[in-house]
Amino acid sequence: MSNDKYIQLLTDYGSFSEIDIHFAKFMTRFSGQENPNLFLAAALVSRATAEGHICLDLSSEWGDDSAWHKSLYSTKVVGRPGDYKPLILDDQSRFYLYRYWQYEKVFADDINSRAATQIEEIDIPLFKNGLSRFFPQSQDEETDWQKLAAFVSVMKRFCVISGGPGTGKSTVIAKILALLLEQDKVNKTRVALAAPTGKAAARLQEAIKDGKEMLPIEDHIKEAIIAEASTIHRLLGTIPGSPYFRHNAKNPLPVHTVIIDEASMVDLALMSKLVQATPSNARLILLGDKDQLASVEAGSVLGDICDTGHIHGFSQKFSERFKQITGDRIEINSNSSNGPEIQDCVVQLNRSYRFGIDSGIGTVSQAINKGDGSLALSLLMSNNYDDIRWKTLPRPSTLYKSLKDTVIHGYRSYLEVSDPMEIFRLFERFRLVCVLREGPYGVSALNLLVEQILREENLITIDKRWYRGRPVLITRNDYSLGLYNGDIGIILPDPASNNDLRAFFLSPDGALRRFLPIRLPVHETAYAMTVHKSQGSEFDETLLLLPDRHTPILTRELIYTGITRARKMIEVWGIESVFLEAISQRIERASGLHDALWRTG
Repeated sequence: MSNDKYIQLLTDYGSFSEIDIHFAKFMTRFSGQENPNLFLAAALVSRATAEGHICLDLSSEWGDDSAWHKSLYSTKVVGRPGDYKPLILDDQSRFYLYRYWQYEKVFADDINSRAATQIEEIDIPLFKNGLSRFFPQSQDEETDWQKLAAFVSVMKRFCVISGGPGTGKSTVIAKILALLLEQDKVNKTRVALAAPTGKAAARLQEAIKDGKEMLPIEDHIKEAIIAEASTIHRLLGTIPGSPYFRHNAKNPLPVHTVIIDEASMVDLALMSKLVQATPSNARLILLGDKDQLASVEAGSVLGDICDTGHIHGFSQKFSERFKQITGDRIEINSNSSNGPEIQDCVVQLNRSYRFGIDSGIGTVSQAINKGDGSLALSLLMSNNYDDIRWKTLPRPSTLYKSLKDTVIHGYRSYLEVSDPMEIFRLFERFRLVCVLREGPYGVSALNLLVEQILREENLITIDKRWYRGRPVLITRNDYSLGLYNGDIGIILPDPASNNDLRAFFLSPDGALRRFLPIRLPVHETAYAMTVHKSQGSEFDETLLLLPDRHTPILTRELIYTGITRARKMIEVWGIESVFLEAISQRIERASGLHDALWRTG
């Protein structure tokens, strides 16, 4: 069969990249036989992986796929789960690149093993005392979900704590660390704290540092609570030029507990490598918001672990154990005796300490999560809340005029001070967040527009590429410099170098790091940033700029993530029909992880 005829096969299935087509050709050539089904399936699975799926659901492409199964299995490049072949096809019509099947298998097996393990060596009276001190009994009879999260974290080797902004995910970690350290009679407990980005690691570190000061604990316990967090890559030990890490299954991390914040941002490949490097007898605790955007790379790991869209109770046995130790009951429990082990490992924090009943941000976020676009839009447009606002998207020709006051208000303060620490603090007060990278409403155009506004206001002076006050966002990891995708720096004069311009970055421990601008890895100006890049960050005020037409990446999760970047005020500029269509769309990524964790029998 000629190459032209192979390529013709793809025309009915949308557009394919050159990599997809080359991969399909390679698999066909490697198989040693003419097989149009293999060529098409290989191209489709390559495209699916690039789009964030772990696998290709063949049944969604072909209703009766038995003939396809037979045809694909007949080649030497397609195997069944457990075979060592380039492509894997399972009994549920899930078609994988071998590498992703292995990532999923390793991760699921590890999590199921940890979930099934109950830690026995717990000093129950001491544990009970700690819980009562850190989580005083409330007047109502509602479940204290933070207390339950701490209980699971100590009693199990695996725990997921999910919740929206302000529900106390980070602050509860200080209490969990105190409980673990109180159990440690020989002072050997070693804890690793990490997050996907440097910014998220710094926020976790700050939350623990602040949280431990408020705890009713002895001084030696307070001093033992570590607050040093790093990126996951730094924790695992990057090897320059390699996808592997120094810490792995053969060289695990020397720790007893691993805590990962902003877990929704972590893709399957990195999660799989993380669990392999975490000792099997160690605790693994994941924090995140299951309703946020999934990782940029393949997978929707936190969503699959939490079984997003479904509410599960805790097993009767676990509920009774919780009541026996704490005296409290769990509002939601299950009468099932054969449910999956993971149901007792996932805790959803529902109470927001930041957004109360009078909060527009909290109220509109709930409406978005429920998929009620009409309610969300009416809330934004109602003027009933001081912290949310809707504005009809201006035309591109009037965007400069419409943005001018907002941009000056948002960025003037950090440009008018000289202390680097104060500059970073003020810069985090406001951010312009976009959906797209290109086009009149994309990041590239908006950054140029902001520069024009600030230059005409004499707040910045642009006479060359580098100028005082320019914010830069790292977009590619540089392990030798210790700068990672998502890190934000600001170009400032350095008194230690004759006031020559340097790129200043804040490390997770709060120290300032300086680099020659020309040494920076791939980066971009960061007055405006995409919603994806804004994950792991929060700002006092945010302007979320939606595009003027629908695009496949515009989903419920993206709108929710963009709105919840704001702590005090969110303004959304958009078109009603585009907003409503976005809320009706959910991220759906094909994988077998959910079934591997939640199936029974």
